[in-house]
Amino acid sequence: MLYLATPSTPKVREAMSAGLIGCMTTPKQGNVVPPRAWYAADNGRFGKGWPGADAWWAWLQAKITRHGADRCLWALAPDEPGNAAATLTESLPWLGRIRGLGVPAAFAAQDGCEAPGMVPWDSLDVLFLAGSTDWKLSAAASDLALTAQALGKRVHMGRVNSLRRLRHASALRCATSDGTYIAFGPNVNLPRLLGWMEQITALEATAWASSATAPPVR
Repeated sequence: MLYLATPSTPKVREAMSAGLIGCMTTPKQGNVVPPRAWYAADNGRFGKGWPGADAWWAWLQAKITRHGADRCLWALAPDEPGNAAATLTESLPWLGRIRGLGVPAAFAAQDGCEAPGMVPWDSLDVLFLAGSTDWKLSAAASDLALTAQALGKRVHMGRVNSLRRLRHASALRCATSDGTYIAFGPNVNLPRLLGWMEQITALEATAWASSATAPPVR
C-alpha cells in the first residue's frame, strides 16, 4: 500500500521522490508534485477546497499535462460527501472524461453506496472509500472493497491517520490510502509514518505470500 500526503516540507518531498510515500494534490493546494513522485488528484469536495466544476476540470487538465498521466494513480470525480445518491449523479458525467485524460477514474463511495445500483462499476477504475468514519469501517464498505477487487478495480481509503487505520486499510488490500497525519508536525510525524509503513509492508508481504500477484500500486 502506498500512503499519500501533501508535499509540505523538503523532507516530505524527498520521501515522495524516493517512492516512500505518494503525493496527494487538490485544487486548493497549489504545491508542485515532487520529481518522480506518484501522485493522485483529489477534487477538494471534502472541506473547503472545491473551486467549482469548471475550475476543477481546468486544474485537473493542467495538473496532468504538467506532471504526466503515467505517474497519476487516479483522479477523483466530483462527489457529494456523505450522500450516495448525489455522488452518483455528480460523478457519472465525469468518470469517462477523466479516463479520456489517460488516467484512472476514482469514484467516492459514500454512506449508502452498498445499495444496489449505487456504484457505477463499469465506469470506475478506483473505488475511493470516503463517507463517514463509521461507514468506512463498516462491513458494508469492506464488502464493496472486496467486490471492487473481484472486478479488477483498485481500492483507496481516505482519512487514514493512525497505525490502527493503516492496518485496517491494509487488511482490505487497499492499494493506496491518504491522510493529513504528516501535515501536523512533519519533522516528528514523517519518520513515525515511515516506520508504520515498514510494518504494513512486512504484514502485506506475509499476507500476500500465497497470492499470485499483490495488489498493484497502479
